[in-house]
Amino acid sequence: MTDPSARAAFFRAFPSIGTAIFVSSIDQTITATALPDMAAHFGVVERISWVVVAYLVAATIAAPIFGKLGDAYGRRRMMFCAFGLQAVGSLASGLAPGFEALLAARVLHGFGGGGLLTLAMALIGESLPPRERGRYQGYLVACFMSASAAGPLAGGWLTQHWGWQWVFLAGLPVVAAGVLATTRLPRHGAESGSFRFDAPGTLLFTIFVGALLLVLDRVQRLSWDALLVALPIAAVAVAAVWLLLRVERRAADPLLPLWLFTDPVIWRTNVLAACVAGVMVSMISFMPLYLTVVRDVPIATVGAMMLPTSLAGGLGALSSGHFLARTGRNMALPSVTLGISMLTLAFFSVALDAIPLHGLPWVLAFASFGFGCSFPAVQTTVQAAAGVSRIGVATASVQFMRNLGSATGTALLSAVIFGAFALSDGPMAAAFAETMRGGRAAFALLSEADRGAMAAGLAGGFRAMFAAAAVLMGVATVLAWRVPLRRV
Repeated sequence: MTDPSARAAFFRAFPSIGTAIFVSSIDQTITATALPDMAAHFGVVERISWVVVAYLVAATIAAPIFGKLGDAYGRRRMMFCAFGLQAVGSLASGLAPGFEALLAARVLHGFGGGGLLTLAMALIGESLPPRERGRYQGYLVACFMSASAAGPLAGGWLTQHWGWQWVFLAGLPVVAAGVLATTRLPRHGAESGSFRFDAPGTLLFTIFVGALLLVLDRVQRLSWDALLVALPIAAVAVAAVWLLLRVERRAADPLLPLWLFTDPVIWRTNVLAACVAGVMVSMISFMPLYLTVVRDVPIATVGAMMLPTSLAGGLGALSSGHFLARTGRNMALPSVTLGISMLTLAFFSVALDAIPLHGLPWVLAFASFGFGCSFPAVQTTVQAAAGVSRIGVATASVQFMRNLGSATGTALLSAVIFGAFALSDGPMAAAFAETMRGGRAAFALLSEADRGAMAAGLAGGFRAMFAAAAVLMGVATVLAWRVPLRRV
C-alpha cells in the first residue's frame, strides 16, 4: 500500500505535473493537422516534417540536462525554467516570419517540452514506491494521450478558423496555468547543488542527431545527387558518435552516463521505448496527410478521426498501470500487446486502402492501445533498475530515448513515405511536392486524373511506411520479452 503522505504529496503536485505533461505532449501533435498549411505558407513540402523533428531533437537533448539540473537544484525551480522556455517558444513559433525562424522557435519549444516531461516523471518517482508508480504514471500517460488526442482536433479547428499560427499561440494561457500550479510545489526535494554542463558531449550529440536526420532527409529523394551529399554527412554522424563515446567516458558529469547503456534492463527497455515512440508520433503526424490527400477528408474532420487513436493509447496506459500495481509484473502485458500492434501495422501495409473510412480510426486505435500499454511499464522498470539515488538521470534516459526515437522515427518513416512514392513514380512525386506548395486549394484545381495518380502514389508510400513501422514494433516486441527484470 502507498504511504498516505506520499499519495497526498503526489496529488498536491498533480496540477503542475499534469499541466506540464499536457502542454509538452500537445505541442508534439497539435501541429499535425496544420502541417499542410505551413507547407503552403512557407513553400516547403519535403522539409515540413522538420517542424516536428526540430521539436523532438531539442527535447531529446533537454531530457538528460533537465534530469541532472533537477537533481542538482530541485525540480520546482527547473519547472519554472522549462515553462518559461515553453512560453517563449510558443510565441516565437506563432510569430515566425520564415521557415528557418519557425524551426529555431521549435527548438526553444522542444527544450521546454523535454524538460517538462522529464521533471514531471521524476517527481512521481520521488514520492511513490515502484509498484504504485505504474498506477499513477498510467493516469499521467492517459493525460499525455488525451493531449495527443486533443492536439489534431484543436489543430484542425484553429487552422481552419484562425490560421496555423494559433496552434502555437493558443497554448500560452495553459502555460500560464502551469506556472501558477508550480508555485504550489514544495520547495524541498533532491538538491545536490552541483552541476557541470557537459558542453563537448552536448555539442557532439547535437552534431550526431542533426547529421543523422539530414541523411534521412536526403535519402528520401532517391537520386544520385542526393546520395553523394548524404554519404559525407553520414560520415560526420559516425565520427560524431565515435567521439561522443570517447568524451563521455572521461567526462566528470557526462550528458549520457554510459552505465545506463550497459545495464541490460535499462538499455533494452529504453530501446523498446524509442521504437514505440517513433511509430506513435509518426502515425499522429502523417495520418492527417493521408486522410486529406488520399481519402479526401476535410481538415476539420481529420482531428475527430484521430481521436480514437489517441484515446485508445490512454486507455492502454491506464490498463497497464493498474495491472502493474496489482501484480507487479511490469512486462507481461506489453509483451503481448506490442505483438498485436505489430500485426495490426503489418495488416495496414497490405490492406490500408481497402479499409472503409469509417473503420480506419478504430483499427488505428487497436494498434495504439498496444503502444499505450508499454508506457507505464517502461518508466517503472527503468526507475526500479536504477534505484532511488539515480532516479533523475534514469528517468531522463527514458525521455531521452523516447525523444530520440520520435525524432529519428519521424524522419525515417517520412523518408519511407516520400522515397517509396518517388521510387514508384518520380515525376508524379515531384509534381505532388510542387502542387502542395500551393496548399489544398492548388491540389483541388488539378484534373481528376492527376489527383487520382498523386493519391495512388502517396497511398503506396503509406503502405511502405506501415511495413517499416511493423518492423520497428517487431523489435520492440522482442525486447519486451527479453527484459531481465520481470517484476517490480
